[in-house]
Amino acid sequence: MKSDYYREKLKKLNLTNQEVKEIEFEDCEFDECRFVDCKIEKCKFISCKFKGCVISAINVTNSSFVDVQFDSCKVIGIDWTKAGRVQKIDFRSCQINYSNFRFLKLQRTSVTSCEAKEVDFTETDLSECNLTNSDFERSIFSHTNLSKANLKGARNYYIDARENNVKKAQFSLPDALNLLNIFDVIIE
Repeated sequence: MKSDYYREKLKKLNLTNQEVKEIEFEDCEFDECRFVDCKIEKCKFISCKFKGCVISAINVTNSSFVDVQFDSCKVIGIDWTKAGRVQKIDFRSCQINYSNFRFLKLQRTSVTSCEAKEVDFTETDLSECNLTNSDFERSIFSHTNLSKANLKGARNYYIDARENNVKKAQFSLPDALNLLNIFDVIIE
């Protein structure tokens, strides 16, 4: 692989079990590519778009993901906390199950129409995020900043409003009733 890619379209690239090191991708498009069980180290992904890709069980370290869009991708089991810099990433119609976003500042990020099962958002700043129509089954929201976040149409979440910042967050029925689970009330 080259060390720099600028405005290139990479189609059906398969990096399964590969090591990707010190490569910069700027304004690139990845279409139906596979990053499975690979190691990404000291790489930069800036203003890139991933469409229909499988990105699973990768080990990402000291890398940057800035202004990156994932559309209809399987981005599963990623520990984003080891990446280094994660800023303005958007997931649309993706599977992001088993991912870790602990302690990251992800203001204005989008996780729309996604399957986000068992994702860790502990102490993550999700303020002003678009989290609409996503499934957050068994995901962890603990001391998470959800102020002004949009969770309309989101489902299967458990958010304790006493320990998370939900000021001016938007929810929709019927799943908004999950916010009352902490009070052990019966709603008929």
